[in-house]
Formats: sequence, structure tokens, C-alpha cells
Amino acid sequence: MSPMIKRKGEKFTLPGKYLLFILTVACSGMMLLTFGTDLFNKPLNTAAGLVVVPFQQGISKVGGWLSSRSEELAQIRKLLEENASLREQVANLTAENTMLQQDKYELNQLRELVELDEQYGEYEKVGARIISRDPGNWFSVFLLDKGSDDGLAIDMNVMAYGGLVGRITAIGPNWAKVTAVISDHFNVGGQTLATADNMIVSGDLQTMADGVIRFSQLIDSADKVSVGDKVVTSDISDKFLPGILIGYIDAIERDTNNLTKSGYLTPAVDFEHLEEVLVILEQKQKVNEANS
Repeated sequence: MSPMIKRKGEKFTLPGKYLLFILTVACSGMMLLTFGTDLFNKPLNTAAGLVVVPFQQGISKVGGWLSSRSEELAQIRKLLEENASLREQVANLTAENTMLQQDKYELNQLRELVELDEQYGEYEKVGARIISRDPGNWFSVFLLDKGSDDGLAIDMNVMAYGGLVGRITAIGPNWAKVTAVISDHFNVGGQTLATADNMIVSGDLQTMADGVIRFSQLIDSADKVSVGDKVVTSDISDKFLPGILIGYIDAIERDTNNLTKSGYLTPAVDFEHLEEVLVILEQKQKVNEANS
């Protein structure tokens, strides 16, 4: 029996050498068909069009999107850096503007003090800065940064941008305590500048809420004193030098005795905003002693 004849019940088998020969012939034929004809080009191109091209297009779009995002991130980073730089510039300009405003404010204060110094040129004066004050809305009691070592003494008169502030009531080597004319129970002899009528000006922190302090014992028999008149320290005051502006009459009324008048006056000094003052280096008692 020939070895190629298949017996009944046996499986067909192909020897390996024949299988290899057949595959070699098939591959060679496929290569010849591929290089010599376009038989497989169309199916391959179709497969490429359906699979490869969309994949490449997707990759291209993703790459373009990533490139766009990268550029946007770079622009955002640049804008953030520019914004930080601008913020720093604004902060510096704001600080410079604040300093300029402060310098202008201090310059205006110094000008007012110079004008006040010239207005009361007959008195020798020294400037001093306020370093602390009692609690409250008003500069009724406060400390100066100069004291006896600077030639200051108790009862020396203190002025600011408009007129009389008060007098020194306590002192140390490098500090001085000032009690202002608006303080409770603080009295100063005054007189109207136009008519020279005398009165007593009394401090009152309660009425200062309305911007005024009290005056009393005004003798105005000729009824010449009126609202708006200037009130200055009088010659008969025992602790204050004469002629220093205290304030302006705000309201006036006749007392029940029909002999005197009382009322309110608006202080010449802004006792809510004080920083620097002028201290007159003369005392009323010594001036009186020198004139007697």
C-alpha cells in the first residue's frame, strides 16, 4: 500500500517539508503580485483610510490642542508676572503718595505755626510735639516731648494753629504735661477784643461734643458784644499772657440778675487734631514782676 493512501479511520497529515514548500511558494506568489500589480493596494489604502488616517488626524488635533494650551499657559504666566509687577508698582506709588500727603500736611502745619509765631512775635517760643494724651476724643490733657531741660516750666502758655491751647501744669526733664482750656473746671480770664469787656471762660468736655465751651460773668452794659466777636486772654489773667486768641462767641444770653451775660464760644484751636504746639517761654507771673 502506498504511503500516501489514507486508510479508513486515519486522520490526514501533511509532512512538514511539503507544508513549508507550499508556504514558500504562496509567499513568493504574493510578493510577485504585490510588486507587479495593485491588487492589494486598494484594500490596504481603504484600511489605512478607515483606521490610520483618523488616528493620525486625532493625534494632530490633540497635538494642536496641547500646543494651544501650552501657549495660553505661557501667556497666562506672563500676565501673572506682569500683574504682580504692576501691583508692586501700585503699592510703591501708593506709599510714595501717602508720604507726599503726609509731608504736605506737616508742611501746612509748620506754616501755620510759623504764621502763629509771627502773629505773636513779641513772645519767645519753642516748638514741641505731642507724644501722648488722656483717653477721649479731645486733646484736653496731653504730654509734650520737651521739658525743663529745654527751658520749659510750669504755667507757661501753650498755643497751636489758631490760638490758646492751655498751660503747662506738670513737668519733668524731658516731658511736660499740658492742661487745655477745654478741660473741665479749667478757667481763664478773657475779654472781647472789640469792646474789652471781661468774662470768665470755663472748660467743659460735655459741651465740647457740640464744639463749644462756656463763658460767664460778661459785663456788657452797652449791649455791644455780639455773636462772632473774638475773645482773647485778658490783662487781668493771673496765669495767661494777654491778647492770645481763645475763640469766638457762639451764643449769648442775659443772666437772671440782669447785670451779666453768659453763653458759649467756639475755641479757636481744633482740639480734635493736635500734633505740634508752640510753648511761650515766658510766665505771666515773671512778666508782672518785671513790670512792677
